[in-house]
Amino acid sequence: MKHLILTLIAILFCSCGSADARIIVGAEQTERYLSQLEGKRVAVLANHTAMAGEVHLVDMLVAQGVNLAGIVSPEHGFRGTADAGEKVNSSIDSRTGVPIWSLYSAKGRNLTDEQMAAFDIMVVDMQDVGLRFYTYYITMLDVIGRCADFSRKVIVLDRPNPNGMYVDGPILDMRYKSGVGALPIPVVHGLTMGEIAVMAIGEGWCKKADVEVVPCKNYTHQSRYTLPIAPSPNLKTQHAIYLYPSTCLFEGTVCSLGRGTDAPFEMYGHPTMTGCSYSFTPRSVAGAKNPPLKDQLCYGVDLRDLDDEKIIAEGFNLEYVIDAYNRTTLGEKFFTAFFEKLVGVDYIRPMIIAGKTAAEIRSRWLPDLEEYKTLRRKYLLYEE
Repeated sequence: MKHLILTLIAILFCSCGSADARIIVGAEQTERYLSQLEGKRVAVLANHTAMAGEVHLVDMLVAQGVNLAGIVSPEHGFRGTADAGEKVNSSIDSRTGVPIWSLYSAKGRNLTDEQMAAFDIMVVDMQDVGLRFYTYYITMLDVIGRCADFSRKVIVLDRPNPNGMYVDGPILDMRYKSGVGALPIPVVHGLTMGEIAVMAIGEGWCKKADVEVVPCKNYTHQSRYTLPIAPSPNLKTQHAIYLYPSTCLFEGTVCSLGRGTDAPFEMYGHPTMTGCSYSFTPRSVAGAKNPPLKDQLCYGVDLRDLDDEKIIAEGFNLEYVIDAYNRTTLGEKFFTAFFEKLVGVDYIRPMIIAGKTAAEIRSRWLPDLEEYKTLRRKYLLYEE
């Protein structure tokens, strides 16, 4: 009941802002949460995106005299520079001297009992991009679950979802639950981090915890919010973020999606693709030390000239993968076992192999998607 009351308060709070006013993220609204941290030992789940105006949240909290016990870091590390899935050791923040507890270290992805005993309240602030296979929300829910076990309050400082203007894709079949898909939600789920926390608790997908959301001001789900900082090393542009729901599927194929180039997620290709006028060669670079098809000449398609609004209107688009599948003529060998973890269902691969169109495959998930949209509305903190 508490989280439902919070939802109603947040909706009223957010509806007061002007539609054309600057979006104010949760971290900037210090009057909403700083007083709750007084006299507490505080931990922060955050990365490089946790900016409160021009200053990082951690630096601001330390400057305000908050007793910061630890920084919990997600995939890509606290500084956001590590490769996808790369192991990052726990360390000490050189600027503040606060311990960094990495949840992507070789020691596992849960806070230890010792770490849990070191703080009284958890603050969460990470910029998500609104996709089921983007791992920040999964890390947040794991941390909320641990906080539930230890009766620790969680304050989520919310941020806009740059892909929050639509909902699309198949609902995850929980047989394919993994580190890139934790909830029965579509690929493009249309929720902010605050909303997904409230929904997960409300639906019993996450342990019930004392969670408070500090919502954004002046944001609706139709807002076009350009991220001021790249949320991870290979999502370098807003254009890549819009393409990401569809081009990320190449991670489950033999193709390259441009890791190791200057435009990852904005192209796709393979050495055997035919009928292509564009080519690229993935190289070892910061954030992609060993990219797929490294140092191999790939023939493919450059998506950088696509109009952003066209990408948004097309939604979760299988046409790119179908195009690459047909041009490589590798058959079943085109896919890897990771493909099902990304799409979340077992029927898309065989339908592509059978020659079905993207529209035909989409019709398969639409009924479930409509049910999800109805469920989602119960937990929205912002106008659609």
